[in-house]
Amino acid sequence: MDGGIVCDKRYDYFPAPQPPAMSDPITLNVGGKLYTTSLATLTSFPDSMLGAMFSGKMPTKRDSQGNCFIDRDGKVFRYILNFLRTSHLDLPEDFQEMGLLRREADFYQVQPLIEALQEKEVELSKAEKNAMLNITLNQRVQTVHFTVREAPQIYSLSSSSMEVFNANIFSTSCLFLKLLGSKLFYCSNGNLSSITSHLQDPNHLTLDWVANVEGLPEEEYTKQNLKRLWVVPANKQINSFQVFVEEVLKIALSDGFCIDSSHPHALDFMNNKIIRLIRYR
Repeated sequence: MDGGIVCDKRYDYFPAPQPPAMSDPITLNVGGKLYTTSLATLTSFPDSMLGAMFSGKMPTKRDSQGNCFIDRDGKVFRYILNFLRTSHLDLPEDFQEMGLLRREADFYQVQPLIEALQEKEVELSKAEKNAMLNITLNQRVQTVHFTVREAPQIYSLSSSSMEVFNANIFSTSCLFLKLLGSKLFYCSNGNLSSITSHLQDPNHLTLDWVANVEGLPEEEYTKQNLKRLWVVPANKQINSFQVFVEEVLKIALSDGFCIDSSHPHALDFMNNKIIRLIRYR
């Protein structure tokens, strides 16, 4: 040996890449808008989608610059990011995109933000002046035909009566209809979806749903495009107009409405045909 240092390449070591520290800056590309924040902020609500993405439980996409990419609305993400930082919902006085922000909060599944938005919408609804709410209800019975699998490769044709409900809702308060949309959900294809997406215009909503049908296989609801109606957070299925009226009255009365004593006729109201409520400020 000549006293020199021999480096055997078989024993070279390279440090493994380290995950970013909780305080290290991370740049996100959200729908083309760049945001810089910390890992601690993004994982501040571990049960959210962002918490899952940035704790390694879900894969993340990268743009051409290496930034984490999320294909969602970039403009309203600032309000979501601020909520992650402060746990407080801060919106400008003239904010006009509550529906969009609510959908984005639902996508990211930041549950405290979803609850804060619901409280904000109640607050805004109560700030409105006089309002009127009119609901016309219709009900019919139809026969539904379906197949029942009795054994492998053995099917039989069956039929059953089905209660079909229709509610036409009009309110001069568009904020109340949004509040209603945050409480009532369609069940379709095994998933719950807010009725807000079915608003025909800001003041008018039409609902069509069915009651549970005894013996009807779950896949038949999807096949025959039969939607059921649920109220949350009570997680109660609405199988009758009586339950529907009770739940809508709870929501409307909590929002400052009261029953119009002059209309409709008492018999119509008791028969669940017409509901008219008013709110005075």
